[in-house]
Amino acid sequence: MTSSDPFTPIFVPEAVQDAVSGEAWLRAMLDVEAALAAAEAAEGVIPAEAAGAIAAAAPDLDGIGVAARGAGNPVVPLVRALRESTGDAARWVHFGATSQDVLDSAAMLVARRALGPVLAELDAVVGDCARLARAHRGTLMAGRTLLQQALPVTFGLKAAGWLAGVAGARARLRELRGALPAQLGGAAGTLASLGDRGPAVTQRFAAELELVAPALPWHGDRRPVAELGAALAIAAGAVEKVALDVVLLAQTEVGEAAEASGDGRGGSSAMPQKRNPVGAVRARASARSARAAAGVLLEAMAGEHERAAGAWHSEWRALSEALAGAGGAAWALHEGLSGLTVDPERMRANLDLTGGALLAEHVALLTGERDAVERALRAGRPLADVLRDDLGLGEEEIAQALDPARYLGAADAFIDRALELA
Repeated sequence: MTSSDPFTPIFVPEAVQDAVSGEAWLRAMLDVEAALAAAEAAEGVIPAEAAGAIAAAAPDLDGIGVAARGAGNPVVPLVRALRESTGDAARWVHFGATSQDVLDSAAMLVARRALGPVLAELDAVVGDCARLARAHRGTLMAGRTLLQQALPVTFGLKAAGWLAGVAGARARLRELRGALPAQLGGAAGTLASLGDRGPAVTQRFAAELELVAPALPWHGDRRPVAELGAALAIAAGAVEKVALDVVLLAQTEVGEAAEASGDGRGGSSAMPQKRNPVGAVRARASARSARAAAGVLLEAMAGEHERAAGAWHSEWRALSEALAGAGGAAWALHEGLSGLTVDPERMRANLDLTGGALLAEHVALLTGERDAVERALRAGRPLADVLRDDLGLGEEEIAQALDPARYLGAADAFIDRALELA
């Protein structure tokens, strides 16, 4: 990213940008080469002093991307530069490995490192949702299905639903972060150049990188990357669900919640009266980027034979974009939720718009009369009048039947369950 980039700073926090940058990938590739040398030295495959020289090398990697065009991947020029900077140890650089070993292992390092700030942003969203669930446990509002008022709920229950979705997605990413595998298979997945020491080198190599040692090389089995992409897309989707609800609640005609404004936040270049939910808007945009990138990773699962021609190559940028999109979505949503203003009075006013009609189910359960609401709607009469005049209910019975607070079911218990997930 350059200082003149007009887009990335809007959607991706600096910590995630740094973790998926070109520099981060190059650093990961060098770390992989150093770990490979250390593992091979420990198993007596290469001299110990060669491993030290490889780890200490500082190759010139300027212009590596342009230099990589001929080979189609950056490992080839990186290894060349590394050999040029290691003197007598040059012959042991990249010993027994293939380009895919380095790039796949580097991808797992980049993912593990980037998932730190991504998970931190998701932690913040979980905290926001938990705070709202606690604070608004009893804040009545209309529950909506197919964008129509359905039954009364509480805003605390809505926030608890948000919490459950984001916390569940976060848990899966945490699980995957602890299971990211190293890659070491050699030219065609047999590690033939390492003889019978291949499995032992793989174990040490994975330990050096703090990755999991795979049961066998996964050059043609792209599940580790695809599963990570899918989990990032799901996390972004859980975040976007919250963001979409915020956008809908912030509509002028609804007015039940609003993001913080001031100092130009949420403003319009042409309409000064607007208070746009800009955090939620940015979160939705970032989530879409994450899903699109995850789609590329899923498409890359089917590759030709022992190494794919193009599918594998498509993963590198897509993985960075999936990580950036998921982290950016959570970052933007946290910014919006941290200053969210909730309007209980407007929620109650909207709840009362139908004159009690959304409590039809409650009325039917109490009275056994299923068409009272239909009669009220056809005649344009308040439901209370129908209950009083047509069904003969007393004022106390009517008040109970039309009290939304008496028809919340297990909302409190569900909020408690969601808070346990946090």
